[in-house]
Amino acid sequence: MRAMLWVVGVVAGVLILLGLILEAVRWLIIIGLIALVIVIILGVVKGRQAMHHQTRRR
Repeated sequence: MRAMLWVVGVVAGVLILLGLILEAVRWLIIIGLIALVIVIILGVVKGRQAMHHQTRRR
């Protein structure tokens, strides 16, 4: 009986940790996608500024 309680406790602990890790991974993916979008937007804005400065010099 005591061994079964230990097994159930360990399995429950592993499932809780796995859930927390998967939740953290999901948030990291979301944060990474947001950062990627920001980098793309900044790249487009900087590219347009560079093109604008280049045409003004001519």
